[in-house]
Amino acid sequence: MTTTLITGANKGLGFETARRLVAAGHTVYVGARDAERGRAAAERLGARFVHLDVTDDASVEAAVKTVEAGGGLDVLVNNAGIEARGDGNTVITAAEVTADHMRTTFETNVLGVVRVTHAFLPLLRRSAAPVVVNVSSGLASLTRLADPGSPAHFYPGVAYPASKAAVNMITVQYAKAFPAFRINAVEPGFTATDLNGRTGTQTVEQGAEIIVRMAQAGPDGPTGGYFDAEGSLPW
Repeated sequence: MTTTLITGANKGLGFETARRLVAAGHTVYVGARDAERGRAAAERLGARFVHLDVTDDASVEAAVKTVEAGGGLDVLVNNAGIEARGDGNTVITAAEVTADHMRTTFETNVLGVVRVTHAFLPLLRRSAAPVVVNVSSGLASLTRLADPGSPAHFYPGVAYPASKAAVNMITVQYAKAFPAFRINAVEPGFTATDLNGRTGTQTVEQGAEIIVRMAQAGPDGPTGGYFDAEGSLPW
């Protein structure tokens, strides 16, 4: 039995990923910082709930103990993320962004990934086939954002793409450090979720596809890569 932990799994892409992996036979832990919503989501899914705030060391340490007591961990999906937005749910532009916006975004999107991954490394190392999936974004691609021919070029924000570019670097470095793991960054696509005020153009079912695929990567699968549903993406 494969045991999987998904952060930020009480809604959106995390919830749909959990649903799909439960259906595939995984024992899934729904990680959520809101205990009430997390428990409700886990009950709907037939999954297990673990209270987990990726910005809080004590919360993460407690989650490790819960998962360890439940038998260990094989797959970690670092899904929890935020996008700082301003009034009217508009993207905070380069002219408006402050160090505080950057700090808040990086605390969840970057430090949260490191905090959770580091804490769960001992459990993952005990697995016969450890997997880590870091949910990144197409906006993390410097190649695409620098290309006027790419739709991503016109995204005006700074904090979110910078944080996800950092996630990509983290993915590469962890993959090199732990060659027995399968560690990849994935781009779900512009999915309608609370993160973007439901302005996305695809469904969570579509967005979760690449997350689910990489969560099921075998020992011979790719590692240290950056993928969407169609294949590899340019860094």
